[in-house]
Amino acid sequence: MKIAICGKGGSGKSTLTALLAREYARRNHPVLVVDTDESNLGLHRLLGTDAPSDLMGYFGGKKVVGTKLMAAMRDNASVNVIEGTWTLDSLPEDYVAEDHGVRLIAIGKIHDAGEGCACPMGMLARQFLGSLHLGDNDVVIADTEAGIEHFGRGIDQEADVILMVLDPSFESLRLAEKITGMAEGIGVPLYYVLNKADPAMAARVREGVADPSRIVCEIPQEPGILEAGLGGQALTDGHQAIGTLVEVLERR
Repeated sequence: MKIAICGKGGSGKSTLTALLAREYARRNHPVLVVDTDESNLGLHRLLGTDAPSDLMGYFGGKKVVGTKLMAAMRDNASVNVIEGTWTLDSLPEDYVAEDHGVRLIAIGKIHDAGEGCACPMGMLARQFLGSLHLGDNDVVIADTEAGIEHFGRGIDQEADVILMVLDPSFESLRLAEKITGMAEGIGVPLYYVLNKADPAMAARVREGVADPSRIVCEIPQEPGILEAGLGGQALTDGHQAIGTLVEVLERR
């Protein structure tokens, strides 16, 4: 199964990604986390790994991939950076970090001011996810950048299910409307994970979304999770809500 995690900035996408990855690993699923957010610098810490080298480097770097992309645009052609299919066991070892059964790959990061747009990374992210051939037990979790640009890049079309993290904010509710329409447009099931909300706020969020039945998990604001996020510590402990979420996904 391929799961795309999305939401507004600061909603807790990386936190959900790390908790969900650990839970699947505890259940003996081979797990790969794909970091498609070029500006996220802390996901590897939540997973307890070193920062992996950018997968973009395996294909010659951003400039090489970008040149191929620009040439294809001029000729109204497509660019196939990845030939054939990959499995979780055939990934290039030099670009994979791992801890407690969770593997991590980072598509690419913005490292320098003025280095240009992230379009080559978006293209590679979609092709990479599309090229992955999974076994029945394999789980791939893609942590996307904040907002909706990943929908424009076609990344979410490669997912079997989309999880949107909702926090108690007006921006998050409005973003949910947009993402719901986009997910329906590409035919990928979408569910909401309500994060950082006390019971009163959770009730208000449920009133604010068009289809509250899409909310399949609620994660309250917990000091331990906040402390780990602030300190860049691995989220190693299980969470009852995440276990319930995995069971919901398996049923649906």
